[in-house]
Amino acid sequence: MKMQAVLNGVVIAESDRTVVVEGNHYFPAEDVNPDYLEPSATHTTCPWKGIASYYSVAIPGETRADAAWYYPAPSDAAQEITGRLAFWKGVVVQPQES
Repeated sequence: MKMQAVLNGVVIAESDRTVVVEGNHYFPAEDVNPDYLEPSATHTTCPWKGIASYYSVAIPGETRADAAWYYPAPSDAAQEITGRLAFWKGVVVQPQES
């Protein structure tokens, strides 16, 4: 199933190769439009995945701080999310409409 990450009608990412971990779809980095990502200085730690880094998602007229995250060097237990991003904070992840 092809999934999309959408903010106010703007498609940020689209892929049929997402990996679901803890209910979050992680999109391959190459399936995310980098034009909508702004690097963030935010980092958090997950006890089993490792240290997460963030991007703010910026579309014309709106920026959602830290609305995308990824693990630059995930733990051995989370290798399946290497090179992938997930979304939250108002970015809707949904099946692509036909």
